This record gives sequence, structure tokens and C-alpha cells, in this order.
Amino acid sequence: MKRSIASPLNRRLFLTGSTGTLAGAALALSPGSLSAATPDTLTGSIPSSSGPNTPDGSTVPKGDGRYADLMTGNNQRFVANPDYVRLITTTTDAESALRDAVAQTKKVSIRSGGHCFADFVCNPEIQVILDLSPMTAVYYDKGMRAFAVEPGARIMNVYETLYKNWGVTIPGGICYSVGIGGHISGGGYGLLSRAHGLTVDHLYAVEVVTVAADRTVKTVVATRDDVGDKRDLWWAHTGGGGGNFGLITKYWFRSPGARGASPQKQLIPAPSKVLVSAISLPWDQLDEQKFSRLLTNFGDWHERHRAPGTPEANLSSLFNVSHKAHGSLGMFTQIDSGAPQARAVLEEYLAAILAGVAITPQPVTTANGEIPAVPDFFTPQEIPWLQATRLVGTDNPTITNPTSRGAHKSAYMNKRFSNEQLRVLYQQMTKPGFTNPNTMMVLFSFGGQVNAVEQHATANAQRNSSFKLCLQTFWSDQAEDAYYLGWERDTYEGMFAATGGVPVPGDDTDGCYINYPDTDVAMAEHNRSGVGWQQLYFQDNYPRLQQAKLEWDPTGFFGHRLGIELPAASAEDRAAARR
Repeated sequence: MKRSIASPLNRRLFLTGSTGTLAGAALALSPGSLSAATPDTLTGSIPSSSGPNTPDGSTVPKGDGRYADLMTGNNQRFVANPDYVRLITTTTDAESALRDAVAQTKKVSIRSGGHCFADFVCNPEIQVILDLSPMTAVYYDKGMRAFAVEPGARIMNVYETLYKNWGVTIPGGICYSVGIGGHISGGGYGLLSRAHGLTVDHLYAVEVVTVAADRTVKTVVATRDDVGDKRDLWWAHTGGGGGNFGLITKYWFRSPGARGASPQKQLIPAPSKVLVSAISLPWDQLDEQKFSRLLTNFGDWHERHRAPGTPEANLSSLFNVSHKAHGSLGMFTQIDSGAPQARAVLEEYLAAILAGVAITPQPVTTANGEIPAVPDFFTPQEIPWLQATRLVGTDNPTITNPTSRGAHKSAYMNKRFSNEQLRVLYQQMTKPGFTNPNTMMVLFSFGGQVNAVEQHATANAQRNSSFKLCLQTFWSDQAEDAYYLGWERDTYEGMFAATGGVPVPGDDTDGCYINYPDTDVAMAEHNRSGVGWQQLYFQDNYPRLQQAKLEWDPTGFFGHRLGIELPAASAEDRAAARR
């Protein structure tokens, strides 16, 4: 029986947290579980990690030679000291690992790839890391009429397998080594999203290992076609963020409206070829007026072309606004060369960005944020799509350096930057004495088909924006944490000073992206808006996420600092569960 939430979302909520004391567990596998696939249901190559005789994963305790590599992720600011790390190889193994953690009343975190921008996985309170990175299979499941992807699969491997075997893809992210598990649950987007929507717009089903109110562990498969609580579980994984409801052991992808039995017809076709442009804009040619005009041009073009279904919706651009210490700004732009008016759209876009700016673009000869050195694309070139996908985010030491420390903040922009925002950004990007070249604000094209989906159709609520930003800086020395975090906060809070230091959903901005989590927005000293982090990330979808939490994690076993909270109305239920 579904239990309703007693009161609507309080826009002034800040993080309160929830805990539960659990003891003992029994396995209860739901009849709907599809974890034990048979050859009759599958086509394509399946790695041994998902085979029927796959052994359980390793338990890595303190003292093990592997421990140091497994207690942290891609950001060395965040380090855990768990009792052990449990590597998981199958759904059955996940059930066993979770049952053990429940019985031991351990505080757990969940990892699929290690790219989390906050301390959700790695922090001193964590006692067990449940690591799903060994689960890497990608295959077509005939029984589900959908493509199955396990959570540890890296996004580049997903692209390669889907494209080489079936010519299809998902509109996912850029960085090659991101684990699918967290990427999908937070929404997922990339260079194909303006043409085809978010990654979760193509999510058909999810397999989740959950902890029930009676402490039993069970595996549930929830689909887009379900109703009631199971439909809510599927929906919660379309942008509700990772680590909230259980262990995700499998995703299935099938695009809405897909027909027939052919695998090639179940997902969007990848472009055969794309037109690619990469230009560098030297800082020595810029002053404040030119800098502001460039960014205004970028925002203006995306404002005018944020609707779906236009020739411009096939174009996507990544504008790396690097600090002056780097020496240049960089912009990578891609469009499906088979799309209507592709070359003309690209040429008009580049002209619009440079309009009224007396600057001579240069080839990209030095890596710039996500953009590697790609001087050959100063003149737009047509290349195969998979080549272009490998080109970005695969060989840039700034983004892929596993030994660095970093800070990241995000915002969805509905409109171009204001004059005051541009003033703050220019001041910070030219700050005297600041010498770190690995500092940037990345502007990503958004809108298009993303905006064709209704706000409540998925948990990802941001369906009206024009472009998205990620402010980030990287450094190596722990002694410099305060300095770089101070720069990051001054820049971001200064740009959004008019709304209390954060991009409050409204006419101009549309909140933050949960896959770029920032715990500062849950702290009153950094978020002075009176609008809680729940609203910034999830807006009016948050109460339904709480309802899904109540149904599928009623004891609050899973959680982190920006985790979905149990509704206050369930306090009695949680107390009863602890007895």
C-alpha cells in the first residue's frame, strides 16, 4: 500500500540526513528478477563478468595491497577508510554482499566508476564500499527487447559495443572512463542530447537490489511500462541520482516508440559521420569587452535555438572558458553531417559566436579542459562518429588525471549571462597572481530534444534550459585546498549573488545538475537563497523521489550528503523498523 507524504516540499529545506540501525537479513528474490539471463534471451558478446559460473567478487580489507587504490576515486580530495571494499561481479553476488552489510549494520557507499565530484562514495564515515565496477557487460536482451548494460561498464566501452554490433547508441557523456551506474541514474547527457534528449529518456528498465522494511534483501526489475510502486522505482532512476534506493545491477535501454524485434530498431542510430570544429581563442587578444561579447554570443545563440526539432538542434558545442593562466579559450563543436543543412548550421554557429569580436581564432594546439590538442580541426572536418567520440575526453591529462584534486559546481542557464555575471567571471578568470592553467568554466550546449520532454516525465526536472555550465579547477597539493576552494566559491557565489549564491530555478536559471554534486549548496554559508538543495537539484520532483525512497528504502539504509531523504511522515515507520 502506497503511503502518502503529509506535506509538500518546503523550499527552505536543507540537508538533515537520515539513519537507520539494521540487524540481520534474509534473501528474498522477487519473481520479476532477470538477473540469471539464459542464452535464449541474449544476443551479442557478454564478458565473463556476467557469466553463469562467475565467482563472487573479492573482499579487500585493510592491509591488502589493493586497498589504497580502492579507498578513493577520481578526486583525491575524497578518501575513505572502510573496513573493507567488496567487489561485486553479479546480481546474486550483489545480494550476498548487501545482505552481509545489513547484518553487520555497516554504513555503505556504492561505486560504479569513481568519478563522483563529491564525497558520496569516499568519506571517513563509510565502513564498506560496495564496488560494482567489475560488472561490465553490454549486450542485447531479446527477452526484454532492449540493450542491457551493467553498472561498471565504462561509457566508451558502451559506445563501442552498441555501435560496432548494432549501429546504435545512447546520448551519453563525454569522458571515456565514467562508470554507467552513476551516470545514468543522475540523468546523463552529451554531444547527442540536443538531437536525442537525455540518456534517461531512453531508459526502459532497471534492476535494483533493495533492502525492505523487514531487512530482507531482494532484487527488483522496474520498467517504464510498470505502474504503481515499480513504476516509481524506474522513474526515480531517471535523474534521481545514485546511491539512494539500492544497488543498481543492470540497466536496459530502449527508445520510446521503438517497434519491431530487430535490435537495430530499439535505440537511436548513431551518426555515420559528424562535422567537427575546434578553435582556440587566445587570451592575448581579449579584453573584458571582447570576453563578455563572446560569452553573450554563446548564450544568445543557445537561447534562440533551445527548441527541439530544428536543424540547429543537431549541433552541440563545448566551450571551455579557461583561466587566463592557460593562455586561451577553446571550443569544440560537432554536428551530424547527415542532418539537414549541417554545414551551413555549423558555419552560421561559428559566425554567431565570433560576431562583433575583433579576434583571430587559432588552431587548438594545446589541450584545454575536455578538449585535447586537435589542430587539424581548425577547418571543420568530416570524420566517423566513433572517431569523434574517442577524440574528446580520452587523452587530456587535466580531466583524466587520477591523482589530482578538484572542485566542481554546476548551473543550468535558461538565458545568457547578465552583465554582472560576466563582470565577476572576467575578474576571476584574470585574477592577478592566480597561475593555475587547469581552471575553467565549461559551457555545454543544452536544450533541443532535452526540452521536448515534460518536467515530471523523468526525475530530471531541468527541461527548459539553453546551456549548462560546470565551473571546475584541479590541483595536486592538499595544502592548497583552501586557496582553490576559495577561488571556486568566490567565482560561483559571485556570479549568482543576486539569488543568494546559487542558481535558483526561475526565469534566468534552472538549478543544478546532480551528477555534478556540490555539498556547498546544502550549507547556509554558501547558499543564502533560502531555497534548499532539494529544490536546486530536483525541483518539484523531489516529493515523488521521497515517496520512492519510502517504498524502496524505508529504513534509510542507503544515503549520502545529498541523498534523497525519507519524508518526515515516515518517522514512525522507521522507528518500527528498528525495533
